[in-house]
Amino acid sequence: MSILKKLFGATSVNFAELVNEGAVIIDVRTPAEYKGGHIKGALNIPLQSLQSNLAKIPKNKTIITCCASGMRSGSAKSLLKATGYNVHNGGAWTTLRSKI
Repeated sequence: MSILKKLFGATSVNFAELVNEGAVIIDVRTPAEYKGGHIKGALNIPLQSLQSNLAKIPKNKTIITCCASGMRSGSAKSLLKATGYNVHNGGAWTTLRSKI
């Protein structure tokens, strides 16, 4: 285990396995960004409207957030985790797509 993982508790997430087990991908980019390209099957719920759309996100599923760079998806992860979701930050949607 690397020193950084020991210090910060970082663990490797197998996103492909999570998706195969039924995880839901939430793309928190704007509708225009999403329309320009996205992961097939991902729900588009922009970060600014995430709080008001929690009813659309199943609590009994693992959630993977993504965006353009990982910043907004990190904020989305924090919000969802605080409301009781099992959530992982998938980072940039293009990187996440290559991992699943």
